[in-house]
Amino acid sequence: MTTPRENDAGTISDEALMEALKTGDDHALATLMRRWELGVKAFLLRLGVPSADVEDVAQEAFVRLYEKRANYRIGAPFKPWLLTLAGNLGRNRLRWRFRRREDSIEAMAEANPAGFEVADASAAPASQLAEKANLARNVRTAVNALPENLRQAVLCVELEDLSYAEAAQVIGCSPKAVETRLYRAKQLLRSTIQGWLA
Repeated sequence: MTTPRENDAGTISDEALMEALKTGDDHALATLMRRWELGVKAFLLRLGVPSADVEDVAQEAFVRLYEKRANYRIGAPFKPWLLTLAGNLGRNRLRWRFRRREDSIEAMAEANPAGFEVADASAAPASQLAEKANLARNVRTAVNALPENLRQAVLCVELEDLSYAEAAQVIGCSPKAVETRLYRAKQLLRSTIQGWLA
């Protein structure tokens, strides 16, 4: 068992913790869970997983991380590896829900109002802050309305700040496909936003 080494900032990197976990230090998992729990949950919500399922899927992602620790390539970036695990589980949960037909779009909107809220275009905001909040809601709605493959590209590159190669790993496609999907998503969003301004 190896002891994780601190980096220049005095903290142990995620990659070093994974190396320790891979070599038998199960305590490293608790640190990774504390660090990444909220980030994984936010990622799953933006992926479209209903909030009622997010806790379960996030826990399952950390269980899967532990089970697959031997597959982690030492020195590889940790964030895309973890988001790949979480994303696969989240997409599986969404497919399961769709097959079961348990949730309609309306039920998902009730479970995740921030992700599906449509702003009232007739309401004139009283202040600049209200206008910004309204615009943010509209953009969030427009992103949520994108086809799944385009939404995933935006989520990974723009919101999670992953490179095209890292996003490709999470989504399960080539980096060129990520670039193309991101371009198409931006084109659709631009035309939607221009429609609001017209």
